[in-house]
Amino acid sequence: MTEQKLKEFLDKKVDEYNRPSFIAADPVLIPHLFTKKQDQEIAGFFAATFAWGNRTTIINKSRELLSLMEMQPHSFCLHAGPGELKKLLSFKHRTFNPTDLLYFIDFFRYHYHRYDSLEAAFTMHGKTVEEMLTGFYHYFFSLEDAPPRTRKHVASPERGSTCKRLNMFLRWMVRHDDRGVDLGIWRSISPSELICPIDLHVGRVARKFRLLERKQTDWLAALELTDRLRRFDPQDPARYDFALFALGILEHF
Repeated sequence: MTEQKLKEFLDKKVDEYNRPSFIAADPVLIPHLFTKKQDQEIAGFFAATFAWGNRTTIINKSRELLSLMEMQPHSFCLHAGPGELKKLLSFKHRTFNPTDLLYFIDFFRYHYHRYDSLEAAFTMHGKTVEEMLTGFYHYFFSLEDAPPRTRKHVASPERGSTCKRLNMFLRWMVRHDDRGVDLGIWRSISPSELICPIDLHVGRVARKFRLLERKQTDWLAALELTDRLRRFDPQDPARYDFALFALGILEHF
């Protein structure tokens, strides 16, 4: 397939999946449950953190947590007392347990007492997404009581991770088009800077299309794939996540 034919094929797939009907069965549904920016950020961050495995389970567990927060995650993180926090001790999703959850809430409480938006937690650390994600990791775990076990739930390029879930979260927050899937509530980060989320499924599809030569699915693979996708759309390479994800997960390409 020529590069132009591949672009036309992927553009068609993006158009097919980047539409409101995609939302209901995808974790991006979770931030769409809210209208307040800070609620969207916190809900989206939890949904992205939980996003490995079955999408229905991810959505259900996210809803369960947000219900425990009385569907007001920003207010809850800022103001919950010991009695309200105690209600969270029964929550668990795979390896994410109450120790992790309580630390996440501690971080959100710390951050939102100082900044209006979670966007600042990324943009204060640099201009490239790699700098932002590396800085965010260290900032997130900068509180004195950060549990060592919780570090596995937040990725960093320094550790070679694809940072798939964080890149997906950034896509939700940053991309703004007229299709209604991504929220586009952050404007300090350009969509042109986004890194396409990659996991084993996306990596498999990308290699079939010769968009990726690197054998390991790691941070360098995410950069290589995104660089290739910028040839198709330098202003918005991450939009091809819709096509590659759909082909790998939904169509079993």
